Amino acid sequence: MIKLIASDMDGTLLNENSEVPPETFDLIMALREKGVHFAASSGRRYDTLCKFFAPVREYMDFVASNGAQVFVNGEVVDREVMSHASLLRLIEVVRRFDCLHVALSDRTHTFLYDDYEVYEREIDKDLPDAHRIYDELSPNVNILKASIYCDTAEYLMDMQYALSRELGDKFAFTPSGKKWIDANQLGVTKATGIAQVMRAHGIEREAVMAFGDAMNDYEILSFVGHSRAMGNARYAIKQIADKVIETNVEHGVQNEMRKVLESLS
Repeated sequence: MIKLIASDMDGTLLNENSEVPPETFDLIMALREKGVHFAASSGRRYDTLCKFFAPVREYMDFVASNGAQVFVNGEVVDREVMSHASLLRLIEVVRRFDCLHVALSDRTHTFLYDDYEVYEREIDKDLPDAHRIYDELSPNVNILKASIYCDTAEYLMDMQYALSRELGDKFAFTPSGKKWIDANQLGVTKATGIAQVMRAHGIEREAVMAFGDAMNDYEILSFVGHSRAMGNARYAIKQIADKVIETNVEHGVQNEMRKVLESLS
């Protein structure tokens, strides 16, 4: 029996207009009445996720910033802050390459190390509350997420490799979109985040279903008992998932949620 459903956002739960299909809210509430919890699992920050789920935010859980922010029943159960020294090293390495540009996020702001027009917005990289900074990063700022923009798509894999060689002892680098690379804290993933949600509710892996489409969903899909890859997912994600479902445009997640609900009737 499924007791927890975790879903990625962009390319997964959201439709082609980057919106939550209205039917989703009714499904979350109907599943909750049957004892099934729902968690948004995303690279987006907690504050932005709350806006997406405004009608039901009090009745669900959140694994935000790729696992660095975890909220259960409206209460924070984990917040993984990045090492200040490691971030300074990241910025130093990125500056060696003229095609790379850093974007850092705390709870409510995005800090850009280059001019706004340099960065191309992509799906979850909408850079909410962005501020251009010129000084060195203050140790008083608690950074939860670091992303690197590569202004030439064909260089993306080269840059991921270079960053991994230089900083693999401090970060795990994951492609995110066509021109972005996420620098994740070692040992912090969507899987570690959902594990804390599971612990809070007393739920085992076999009772968890997760949905995803991109490489930052790899760990969580490998971890849960029931993994679902979107029809529009990356090749590797489809390979490790138990089942490939419809695309996000076809409301694949919502269709599977409805099947779970029907199985409980």
